Amino acid sequence: MNIQPVVRDAATSVFFDGTARGAFLLRRSRETGEVLAPSAVQDSVGNTDLEWVQASGCGRVVSWAFVPRPVGGSDAPVEVTIGVVELDEGPWWWTQLVDIDRGTLAAGLRVRAVFPKSGLAETDEYVPVFTPAQDE
Repeated sequence: MNIQPVVRDAATSVFFDGTARGAFLLRRSRETGEVLAPSAVQDSVGNTDLEWVQASGCGRVVSWAFVPRPVGGSDAPVEVTIGVVELDEGPWWWTQLVDIDRGTLAAGLRVRAVFPKSGLAETDEYVPVFTPAQDE
């Protein structure tokens, strides 16, 4: 798995506290109940009273691309699968898809989040990537 190191900042600290314990957190409007991406600061009608909620961490593949990515000084790039997952709660999430055979990758494929550490440094965070879901 080829993941670029990710480091938290003040805006992402709650989200990464969740990923460190294997939880995928989303925002929810206290006014409308609308579930939003973690980066949201307001809901679709402008309400800013948002709370953090734990999501299922599951969804379906919407789209994907195979992207060559250089690996630590090697001349041969590694192919990484980047995708868009529609989370069961509604928001779409840009992500890396892992452990998925090219021949089985299809729109609608059920996936679940796993949380590998994004690097070796103490400050590198656990990040959500998606892998095929077991039979549900």
